[in-house]
Amino acid sequence: MLRSDARRAWVREAIRRIEADFQRSSDTHLIPVALPGFPGVQLYLKDESSHPTGSLKHRLARSLFLYALCNGWLGEGSTIVEASSGSTAISEAYFARLLELPFVAVMPRGTSAQKIAAIEFQGGRCHLVDGAAAIYAESERLAREQGGHFMDQFTHAERATDWRANNNIAESIYAQMRNETHPCPAWIVASAGTGGTLATIGRFVHYCRHETRVCGVDAERSVFFDHYVGGDVSLAIDEGSRIEGIGRPRVEASFVPGVLDAMVKVPDVWSLAAMHSLSVRLGRRVGGSTGTNLVGALACARSMAAHGEQGAIVTLLCDAGERYRHTYFDDAWLAAQGLECGRESDAIDALIDRGAWPDDLRRSWRLAGDLG
Repeated sequence: MLRSDARRAWVREAIRRIEADFQRSSDTHLIPVALPGFPGVQLYLKDESSHPTGSLKHRLARSLFLYALCNGWLGEGSTIVEASSGSTAISEAYFARLLELPFVAVMPRGTSAQKIAAIEFQGGRCHLVDGAAAIYAESERLAREQGGHFMDQFTHAERATDWRANNNIAESIYAQMRNETHPCPAWIVASAGTGGTLATIGRFVHYCRHETRVCGVDAERSVFFDHYVGGDVSLAIDEGSRIEGIGRPRVEASFVPGVLDAMVKVPDVWSLAAMHSLSVRLGRRVGGSTGTNLVGALACARSMAAHGEQGAIVTLLCDAGERYRHTYFDDAWLAAQGLECGRESDAIDALIDRGAWPDDLRRSWRLAGDLG
């Protein structure tokens, strides 16, 4: 067999394994959540925590691997390197093990032991560096020295997913909404980590000519919102986001502001307050980014109520809260970080149940686009 034939055979087998894994997994659930304070507005959570690796990033990792395989970037024995200390690394380690490939996650030295253990459980290796800004260059160096491939989620996330169809998250949402009272959502809301999910949703909405508007949500320590408002691609800050999985200290190539109709920037304390409130309502813990999404969804509900509109809002339950039991669900940790949120959580409850808007939230969040 020719060398190229052997390589193509390996790629075909790798893609078969990924597709077989997909067929073994059912679609994620769409969960209705009552909003008594907003009559006529229905909220749904797309529960991405039910993926095999427990988060929305499972979709991204699968797309990144298929994209790399079809571009000829991976071969038998290739070392996969990724700049990630969280859910993306866990999911990519899963797919690397599925293909019997070594995986290295490059992450800041202060990454929690729980996240390191989760990556290692999936067969990955963790490479620690000093400071969040160093992960990109170190990932490139490791991949180059080992003759491997740097996945680079922050560059390739928006282009790795087929936004026209092929079982992407947007297509799944519309299929599941088909028999609901309002089958075409008024808003779909998602927070930005790489920006890839927002790009997929926004492009799908335009391609299918839906009336849905798309709202991006940003964390406190992140530049995406300001880039959306001002268009400056050089924006950068020194601090990393405290809401794991979302927010970036620099503008990433996968963030596509042109697909968005609005953005909301949510203070971290309100993201965590919404996370705690929603966890009680669901009877199970959700992660911090889901709290950020909930605040964004409530901003959309506020706009709909102000304009006398009825309809549905869909947002994402990104991952389960058990990953954060030693941080977001630990009172001592919250106090040490200055993120105690009991009062704010009560205010979120009052907002959901009675439509009573907290003055502190309205003073501290930032709105742009159709919500501005």
